[in-house]
Formats: sequence, C-alpha cells, structure tokens
Amino acid sequence: MKREERHETRGAARPDASMSLLAELFSARAADPGYADAAARRAARGEPPGTRGRGAGVLLVVALVGVLLAVAGAEARRREPVAAQERARLVKEIRARTAESDALRRRADAARAEAERLRAAALAGTDAGHRARRALSAAQAAAAAAPARGAALVVTVDDAPHGAGDGGGRVYDQDLQVLVNDLWGAGATAIGVNGLRLTATSAIRGAGEAVLVDYRPLTRPYTVTALGDPERLSAALAGSAADRRLAALRDRYRLRYERRVRSDARLPAGTVPEPRHARPVEEGERGR
Repeated sequence: MKREERHETRGAARPDASMSLLAELFSARAADPGYADAAARRAARGEPPGTRGRGAGVLLVVALVGVLLAVAGAEARRREPVAAQERARLVKEIRARTAESDALRRRADAARAEAERLRAAALAGTDAGHRARRALSAAQAAAAAAPARGAALVVTVDDAPHGAGDGGGRVYDQDLQVLVNDLWGAGATAIGVNGLRLTATSAIRGAGEAVLVDYRPLTRPYTVTALGDPERLSAALAGSAADRRLAALRDRYRLRYERRVRSDARLPAGTVPEPRHARPVEEGERGR
C-alpha cells in the first residue's frame, strides 16, 4: 500500500520540475536581493515602485533635447545674416556681370552694323559684288546673323499668380523648348525669346529656377516672337503639342498663355559662333 502511495506521489509531481531554473527566472524569487531591498524601502516610504528612476531619466532626456534645440537655434540665427550677405553679394555680382555683357553685346552689334555698311558699299560697285551681296544676305538670314523684321505671331507665357512655389504653376525650359520647336515646324522664319535671337545652335536650358537662352538668364514673362505669316503660324500652332501642353497648364494651374499678332516685329541678329573648321573655297568649287 505504501508502495502504491509513493507511486502516486511521484506521479503527481509537476511536469516542469526539471525546468526549475527557468521557473525561478520568471518568478519573484529571481529578483536580486539588492533590488528587493530597494523596493521594500520605497514601499515603506509610500512611493510607487520604480517611479523615481524613470522620472529622473525622462527629465534628463527632456533637458538634453532642450539643450540641443537651443544650440541648433542659436547656430541657425548666427549663420542667417552670413547667408543673407552672401546671397546679396552673389545677386549684385550677377547683375554687374549681366550689365557688362549687355554693354559688350551692344558694342558688338554696333561694330557688326558698321562692318555691314562698309561691306555693302564695297560690293555695290560691280555686278559680281551685287551677286555676292545677295548670296551673303541669304546666308546671313539663314544663320540669323542679320537683324530681321516683319509680321509675327507673339506668344506670351508666364508663371501662375502667386504660384512661384508651386511646381505646376511655373514655366520651365521644357515648355519653351516645345513651343519654339512647334513654331519652327509651323514655318517661322526667325524666332526670338525675350529679345534674344535664336540660331541653329541656340540652347534653351534650365538652371535651378532660372530659364537660360544661350546661357543668358531670362526674366518672366517669357515672350516668344515668331516672324512669318501670322495666320499660318496661328493655325499650325492650334492643337499642336505645345498648344495642348500650355493650355492644360493654364487650365489646371492658372499659368498665363496668350497669343497675339504683330504687324511689324523686329529681332536683332543672333550670336553666330566662330567657325572652328574652315578653309577658303577654291575657284573650281564655286557654285557647287
């Protein structure tokens, strides 16, 4: 009988008796005696368990964050006047260089006009000179090396009102590229953007928020003047890729897009690059 009782006693033992170490780790007995003494002292003083340490840690973190924010704010305030001065200096330098470039361009235009007058006078004395003058005039017109005037279709595009910060309400270089390409395709004989004559090698690019034509910055609004038959140009532009693009931007973002006809528009000569590879034409090659 005792044997059976002992057997029953052994059978009733806890199934996790062999895992006593893990059980102790997850029980109150696993606590370090020092932690237990500290908890007893807090309980004797009526303090909630563990609040003192957590409160001190939170205060320390808040204090560190406050110090970091104060240091960052002071550094930003210190650098702000320096950045403003540097920006003003750069703007002033850009304006000075632009004015200098404009003055040089005016001198070049005056020298070009004087050279053209002297050339015309020299070629006017003979029949060969007249033929050379006509051929030279045709070549200058094709290369945009001479001023041009006549009837024109004028297209004006501009950023949306108070929309300079909105990416969709700003005119980009791609918008002007598409417009100019469609005007060339419509039969324009000469095109200028804000008074700058486009040549066969002209490039319309963007640099940050600025639009450049041959590396010269433009100011808004952007006025594209296309010489040619205004009715033909207007009919060809209607429904083109540029027209659909600009009309969609106007309807969605209030971007300005207008067209008008001018009976007498003038465009200056373009900047013709100097030839890098050239040789005199031999007598036998003339007329080919």
